[in-house]
Amino acid sequence: MVGLSRRQFLAGTACAVAGGTGAFATSWTSAAQEIHLQSRETAFNFGPKPTNGLISLADNAPPPILRLKQGQPAALNYTNGLADYSTMHWHGIRLPNDMDGVPYLTQMPIAQGETFQYRFTPPDAGTYWYHPHCMTMSQMAKGLTGVLIVDEAEDQGFDADISLNLKDFRLAEDGSLLPYFTARGAARAGTFGNIRTTNWQQEPSYDVPAGGLIRLRFVVSDTTRVHKLYFPEVAGKIIAWDGHPVNEEIPWPTKDAPLWLGPGQRVDVAIVAPDQEGEELLFNSLIGTNYPFEIARLRSIGHSLSRQAGDIPTLPKNPIEAADPATSNIEETVFGWSPEGDGTNNGLCGSNGYIFWSINRNPWKGDAVANGGPVVSMALGDSYILRLRNESPNLHPIHLHGLVFKPIRSNLRHIPANYTDTVLLLKDEIIDVLVRADNPGQWAFHCHVIEHQKTGLSGFVSVG
Repeated sequence: MVGLSRRQFLAGTACAVAGGTGAFATSWTSAAQEIHLQSRETAFNFGPKPTNGLISLADNAPPPILRLKQGQPAALNYTNGLADYSTMHWHGIRLPNDMDGVPYLTQMPIAQGETFQYRFTPPDAGTYWYHPHCMTMSQMAKGLTGVLIVDEAEDQGFDADISLNLKDFRLAEDGSLLPYFTARGAARAGTFGNIRTTNWQQEPSYDVPAGGLIRLRFVVSDTTRVHKLYFPEVAGKIIAWDGHPVNEEIPWPTKDAPLWLGPGQRVDVAIVAPDQEGEELLFNSLIGTNYPFEIARLRSIGHSLSRQAGDIPTLPKNPIEAADPATSNIEETVFGWSPEGDGTNNGLCGSNGYIFWSINRNPWKGDAVANGGPVVSMALGDSYILRLRNESPNLHPIHLHGLVFKPIRSNLRHIPANYTDTVLLLKDEIIDVLVRADNPGQWAFHCHVIEHQKTGLSGFVSVG
C-alpha cells in the first residue's frame, strides 16, 4: 500500500513530537474548553433555488464561529460525518505538531463516523480559521471553512465584534454546484467562484451600536480569490494582521490603494460607528482595478455611545520570541511551474489528476507518497531567513504551519514587518521572511490557492 510506507516514515517523528515538552506540548486539564464538531452534507439558499451537496458543521448554515480563550486548554472533538475521509487544520494556531491536522504528516485521515480529538492550548490571541486538510479542495469548495477566534486574556472593550468570512461558490443557474476544479484554472490563477459571499450571505448588513467601537475580523477562506479591500472614510485603524497585533502601522485602504488579502489571510479592523441612527458604512473589494463589489455594510442603531478614535485599544502582544537576523542562515525556496505529470497520488485524501506547480522545482506528489523530504530543515531554536522567490506570473499566498514569521524585505514593494503565517507573493516577487524555529515537528508549507497546492505547490518544513 502506497500510504503505508509514508506512515512508517513518519511514525517515529510523530511519536517524538507528541511526547515533547515545552511551550507547544499537548496539555490537558479537566477545565479544558471542549467543543464537539461534526461535518455533514447540507443545503443552503444562495438565491431563489436551494443548493444541495454543501458541507458544513451545521444544518442549512455555514460552519460556526469557534471561540477559545488565550492560554486555556481546548479540546475540539471532530467527527467526520462524510463519506470521504477528512481531517481538520487550525490555520495560524501555534500548536503541537500532532494536533495540526495534516494527513500522513501529523495524523491518519479520519474515516466516516470516526472522531479525532484535537487538544492544544492556544498561546496567541487573534483571528484564525479552520478547514479540512484531507479532500481539501472539494470539502473547502463546498463550504467547510470557518472562523476561529482566540480571545485575549482581558476584554479589549469593543462594543461589537463581527467576523466576515469571505468565500466564493461556483453555482449554475439552477443553484446546483458547478465543478470546483478545472485544469485551466489550476495551471493559472485558480478557478474562481461566481457567487461571492460573506458568511454565506450576499451583501449582508449588520446592525451595530451607533457611535460604538467595532471590531471587524476579515477572513479570506476562499480556495482562490485574492481580495482587494477598501474601506469607507471613517475613524478607524488596522489593529491586527493574520492574528497578531500590528508592530508596523498598515495604511487605511482606499479604492486607489486597496489592501490585498489572499486566501488564508486575515485582518482585524477597529472603527467607530457613525453617531446617527440609520447611517451606513460600506466595505468593498475590487475585481481588477475598477469593479467593486460589496463585502458587507454596517448600520448604526440606537443612541450614540459617543466613542472616539482615541478609544481604539492597542492589542496586547502575543508571546513570540523574536528571531535573530544576525545569526540567520538564508534558505532559498523557489515557487514555480512544473512540467505536467501523470497526476498526483494523494492516497485516501484525493487527487486532482495533474501536476502543474513545484517548490524548488520539485512538485509534491501527494500526501501519502513516501520519500518526500523536507523543503527546509531547521534546528530547533535557531533563526532563519526564508527567501521566497516567485518564478511565475501568478499570485501565491504561501502558508507555513506551526510557526510565525516576519517579512523583512521585498524586491517589489514595502511590506509592513508584522508577524504572520501567510504571505502573498506577487508576480516575480522575492520576499525574505525571518522565522525562529521554536516549534518542533514537520510543518506543512504550501500555497493557499488550493488548486496550486493540490497540483504540486506543497511540501513541508522540518524543525528538530
